[in-house]
Amino acid sequence: MITNQLTQYYAVNADNYDQVYAQEERFDDLDDLQEMVAELFTGHKVLELACGTAYWTDLIAETAESVYATDISQEMLDLAETRGLDEDIVTFGQMDAFNLPDGLEGQYTAVFAAGLWSHVPREQYDSFLKTLRAKLGKDILVVFLDESYVDGNSMVIARTDAEGNTYQILTADDGQRYEIMKNYLTDSTLRKRFTNHARQIRVERLEYYYLLSCRLK
Repeated sequence: MITNQLTQYYAVNADNYDQVYAQEERFDDLDDLQEMVAELFTGHKVLELACGTAYWTDLIAETAESVYATDISQEMLDLAETRGLDEDIVTFGQMDAFNLPDGLEGQYTAVFAAGLWSHVPREQYDSFLKTLRAKLGKDILVVFLDESYVDGNSMVIARTDAEGNTYQILTADDGQRYEIMKNYLTDSTLRKRFTNHARQIRVERLEYYYLLSCRLK
């Protein structure tokens, strides 16, 4: 589940959320990812979870039939709506990715989340994927984009819990320090976690990011 600390941290830092995409060393990765994402979602009806400020929503909307971009944080959604995206393609709404509502099945052909999977506790991987299948249905395209750990660029790991979840200590714009779960996963771990729930599993590993795509069984 999304912790209060995580929700509060992103709400406080909403205005600066996109700064990571302005790091010059990430530009090559982002160029490649933008092409991959646009190709994957061509013609799809996409449910986006944890959309943040709609950085990726903007790109998905270029090729998707429709995008329902959701986030638990109203502060993020307020910023997302200032992008002025095509209202005939993109709509926004508040939704908790860890507590999906009923009535989603049949409405979407794909689900996307950037930066969400690293915040899912390892012990909840199976239940999270089972819930996606139960709520959205079989054969849905699932795409998760997240960060790779890079020495000298990623925040250092402060601690590891008994389940193997790793945590970072981040200082927000309000000066408060927040302990945030952030798991950096290998390709083999990703495949192992998804193999019981999905088929056509593909992992594209770049320097700063990875992109996992699959279809729910």
